[in-house]
Amino acid sequence: MLAFNPSVTARHVARSRAAHQLWDSPLVLEDPVALQLIALSERAALLRGGLEKHSRLSRSLRSFLVARSRFAEDQLAQSLGRGVRQYVVLGAGMDTFAYRNPHADVGLRVWEVDHLATQAYKRAQLAAAGIAEPDSVTYVPVDFRRDTLAVQLQHHGFDLGVPSFFSWLGVSMYLEPATVLETLHWVATATPAGSALAMDYVPPIAQHPWAVRAVLRVMALAVAMRGEPWRAFFDPAELGRSLRDMGCHTVIDWDVHGINRHYFTARRDGLQMGGGARLLCAIH
Repeated sequence: MLAFNPSVTARHVARSRAAHQLWDSPLVLEDPVALQLIALSERAALLRGGLEKHSRLSRSLRSFLVARSRFAEDQLAQSLGRGVRQYVVLGAGMDTFAYRNPHADVGLRVWEVDHLATQAYKRAQLAAAGIAEPDSVTYVPVDFRRDTLAVQLQHHGFDLGVPSFFSWLGVSMYLEPATVLETLHWVATATPAGSALAMDYVPPIAQHPWAVRAVLRVMALAVAMRGEPWRAFFDPAELGRSLRDMGCHTVIDWDVHGINRHYFTARRDGLQMGGGARLLCAIH
């Protein structure tokens, strides 16, 4: 992300989530708020449809973007039984969970962590759409490359004594590998038993079939040209071992086949994910 500008990637994700509400049925992720966070011109373009609606690459990417949010929210729902009452959205971007929180009645609070410029843009969009910021959400400005997550969270009222759930979607690949592992280690060792973290990540490009390698290289080049280069890739087996060494007793890790099996089976529209990104949830 370029300094002082909201994340282009975050805005693209918001548009894809909004497109899913209009173009795909049945919905993998029901997110009516997403439609209100994009510009009127973007909404009009989505209503017109066009080549993007039917593009195989666009459909595949859209599938992954909604599936990863659904995955995180499903894992969060399961964590409530373990006493989780704090939800931290790392790199929140244009995520809308806090404004449709189905667990507010059990006291689930949300901390949205992101760069200040992206938070400012999002809050302006919320205000323009007439969407109130609920008392249960707290905004935490953080630059993961410079700030200490633990310090910033506690400064904004986060309680390290309460079981917590973290989602970290669309972020890990933009950070240095050491920064990702340090954050995972902090979550696994500083939060109480029953806490968990859900994230997406990309294995090394060389591990993928040639067709997927080509797509990943194009995507990596595209985001780099927007000022948001990919930096971190993780081998699934090595990452799983690292998480278990950190004290995580359960590591759920889905590849493209697992994601499609859980969220895209028996669809008449043929919507499904392609590519090589993975979804992971680590519980300790």
